[in-house]
Amino acid sequence: MIEFYWPATPGEWLAFLSAAITIFFGLLLLLFPRWSLRLLRLQTRPDVPEAVAEARGTMAGFYLGLGVCCILLAQPLLYLALGVSWTATAFGRAVAMVLDRASTPYNWISLPIELALAGAPLAYVLGYLA
Repeated sequence: MIEFYWPATPGEWLAFLSAAITIFFGLLLLLFPRWSLRLLRLQTRPDVPEAVAEARGTMAGFYLGLGVCCILLAQPLLYLALGVSWTATAFGRAVAMVLDRASTPYNWISLPIELALAGAPLAYVLGYLA
């Protein structure tokens, strides 16, 4: 029988927490897409319902799918995927801050959060935290 695996070490708990926060972000996007888009500084138009569908589908689906797989399966390669995904997100934000002159307070707050969400699972998978 399949059993739910609870993290046993501090490194596993940090990776688990990163996955749980990712799921939380996904749930916000799925259940409250317009509010989430406003929080992300994005604006929808009434004549373009595809924008809300994009938040519910692509954005929420990715966060939920990866986060749930990490928590349910608790495999190091899934945590590696989670860490690399958050690293790519932070990298994209940093590039935008430099090339697009998007050096706003929102981006300066988001960048360390994304780096922390990337660092937790990567530190566990790469052996920096047991």
